[in-house]
Amino acid sequence: MTIIGTPKESFKGENRVAMTPQSAIDLKKLGFECMIEKGAGAASGFSDAAYREAGVAIAKSATELWSKADVVAKVRPASTTETKKFRKGQTVISFVYPAASEKLLAASKTAGSTLIAMDMVPRISRAQKMDALSSMANIAGYRAVVEAGNKFGRFFPGQVTAAGKVPPAKVRVIGACVAGLAAIGTSTSLGAITYAFDVRPEVAEQIESMGAEFVFLEFEESSQDSAATGGYAAPSSPEFREKQLEKFRELAPEIDIVICTALIPNREAPELWTEDMVAAMKPGSVIVDLAAERGGNCKLTVKDEKIVTKNGVTIIGYTDFPSQMAAQSSTLYSNNIRHMMTDLTPEKDGKIKHDMDDDVIRGTTVIKDGEITW
Repeated sequence: MTIIGTPKESFKGENRVAMTPQSAIDLKKLGFECMIEKGAGAASGFSDAAYREAGVAIAKSATELWSKADVVAKVRPASTTETKKFRKGQTVISFVYPAASEKLLAASKTAGSTLIAMDMVPRISRAQKMDALSSMANIAGYRAVVEAGNKFGRFFPGQVTAAGKVPPAKVRVIGACVAGLAAIGTSTSLGAITYAFDVRPEVAEQIESMGAEFVFLEFEESSQDSAATGGYAAPSSPEFREKQLEKFRELAPEIDIVICTALIPNREAPELWTEDMVAAMKPGSVIVDLAAERGGNCKLTVKDEKIVTKNGVTIIGYTDFPSQMAAQSSTLYSNNIRHMMTDLTPEKDGKIKHDMDDDVIRGTTVIKDGEITW
């Protein structure tokens, strides 16, 4: 019987887990036996007892789990310690970021294992159920607004009370991919006046349908089909960027909260909120930069830190928003994994059929039986 196992994440501060009790039940219906390292789900709120009740075997250590599992499902890319446990014929599924993970790919190749990257799921309709980048970005966008509200000193909605009138907060969301749309939805639902910008004018209707105002830029530039860029916005011309920054400077003094979400995987984040824009903002304003991991959209962002500028603007560069909502993140990510395993076991007999003619499986397979396929 094929065993699919999940170890405790070794990355410091990572609270997510790649298998939940419910996803284990679903995986067992595909013919797999499930195993999890002791305490792996604790930080996400899933006890060992809950896993046992779902019929999951508990491994006493990471070494035991890696030695017994035929398929290992993780969240973060395998660490150097974990890659030493790779073995021939074993399949490892996790975020990989192959362009920046040369040593990880080399270790998998040497071991003769198979490596599936959840961050390489193609953005096509039938693969949406496996799109882990989107499911995590959705959570990050939501959490960014909640974090901003926690640091902002006023209400989001406007209020008229006996004690006085409170104006609504003005929120600016830069970028309208998954994280941006989640931020827009959260901001509008909290009652803020929300403005959103994206270089793709075709998303204006979607933004406005969520109750936000699309910041239109009067500039003629041939737009590239988002399908040609993996669902992300294409890089803009220098002329367009200057016009864009000019518009942002115009709006900066009246905006209370800025949520930056402009990021394309494996590229440096474009600088869209400059130092002079921060200086033009009111004291007490908040910037949450979801592009902090790749340098940030805001010039003053410090990765994994919260800073306060001389003029009283709080800038948040945390990169672990999905981990801060570990129960929700783990539930969605484990569902992404389960859907991937469903495609890999079409007969539901616990036997993996690695069909390299399938666009989704081919796209996510980085190493196949020790051979680099990325």
